[in-house]
Amino acid sequence: MPKKKLAVKKITVKQAKPVKTSKVQKPKKSEPKKKAKTVAIKAKAKATEKQASMTPRENLIQDIKQKLLSQRDLLLKEAEETLNTLPSELNFPDMGDQATAETDRNFILRLRDRERLLLKKIEETIERIESRAYGMCEECGNEIGIKRLEARPVTTLCIDCKTRQEEEERISEGSSSS
Repeated sequence: MPKKKLAVKKITVKQAKPVKTSKVQKPKKSEPKKKAKTVAIKAKAKATEKQASMTPRENLIQDIKQKLLSQRDLLLKEAEETLNTLPSELNFPDMGDQATAETDRNFILRLRDRERLLLKKIEETIERIESRAYGMCEECGNEIGIKRLEARPVTTLCIDCKTRQEEEERISEGSSSS
């Protein structure tokens, strides 16, 4: 039996029939805004749900974290402003004016240095909050009281350990000055 050749017809792109698909609606311009708003509402609801399941102490710690973050931002903003406004050279014809300007500049720089140290403490505190080690005394391991945390959020010692530390410092200062 002779083999029959099958005829294969080549179809070009132009000859191909379009495949019917379901219509896809283009999003309206307001839909992305609605979607973003919906996402924001869901996130807020999730945060509220999470906050509702937290203890009052955990809520307080989250409030402290927010205050520390805003305080950090404020300190950084003030430091940037100081750097932009400090004169690089202090040349005054009058020696008294020059001395006053240098004293003011040194005072501002000392303040900013203290703020730099506070920024470091704030960063460490935020890290402790995120690692869930916040609110525990580093010396004795007991919980630090809520009132103390509210008054001094960057503290690492409970009131008893801090009192003991200050008494030891007072005693060592008294013996070294004699």
